[in-house]
Amino acid sequence: MRITRAAGAFAGIAIAALALAGCNSGSPTSPGAGGDDDDNGLWQVADDFALDGSPTFAEMDDRDGVIVGVKNDQPGLGYEDAASGERTGFDVDIARWIAASLGFEEDDITFETIPSANREQAIVNGDIDYYVGTYSITDERKKQIDFAGPYFITGQGLLVAADNEDIAGPDDLAGKVVCSVTGSTPLQRIRDEYSPGDTREYDTYSQCIDQLLQGQVDAITTDEAILAGYVAQRPDDLKIAGEPFSEERYGVGLPKGDTALLDHVNGLFTDGGDVWDALFEEHLAPAGIDGEQPAVD
Repeated sequence: MRITRAAGAFAGIAIAALALAGCNSGSPTSPGAGGDDDDNGLWQVADDFALDGSPTFAEMDDRDGVIVGVKNDQPGLGYEDAASGERTGFDVDIARWIAASLGFEEDDITFETIPSANREQAIVNGDIDYYVGTYSITDERKKQIDFAGPYFITGQGLLVAADNEDIAGPDDLAGKVVCSVTGSTPLQRIRDEYSPGDTREYDTYSQCIDQLLQGQVDAITTDEAILAGYVAQRPDDLKIAGEPFSEERYGVGLPKGDTALLDHVNGLFTDGGDVWDALFEEHLAPAGIDGEQPAVD
């Protein structure tokens, strides 16, 4: 998937919202819906919901709440405002949509910021019920957890300073310092398939951004959907170099073996195209990302 200039994206948000407001009044948009309206108008909170055979849902039901792992430093995807504590982004709203389909109101959701390197362990330990945060589906991760989806597909890219003319793709990384987060698949791909001069790892992408702006690293690598959010924030300082050079399939991380919850979330994605479209137009299209909802596996 490549980054394009999405002319008219903000107009698309308004059109999508109006269309959904009209078609959703009085009718559910997802499996199990039919209770109180969610305050964004895109879905309804399920009434008297039950999910037989799901130990994860049983724990949610017992505690009267859902605990979701997310990111907090990815504009447009998973972002937490430092002053207000408000959580916004495509992934965060996907997490809210899933929670509503399971019968949980906004006040019933606890968001936990989990670094990339700790995601599988948090799910295995039961610290969170599910994880939504630019979580690429890989065979290695599937040894420990299950994935619903994919709900989004992007590709790996490179972020550089706006005045950088030396890097136009991964083949230009010889002698360069490349930054990403600990536990990410993109940084390992750079090490395995290309020849960077050095690599640096941090817990968050925002730390890599600081290093890039200070001239301490030459490039940041991760998925273009993440990089585009930073470019949208600082277009005079940052740019994406070249074209994507991988395919990253984002999934919802779930406890391994909870087939009932897996089937429920996949059913939500399959039947909820209007919701997906509206969330995409709101959060990702304004950053210049072009995409469509993928079919679930």
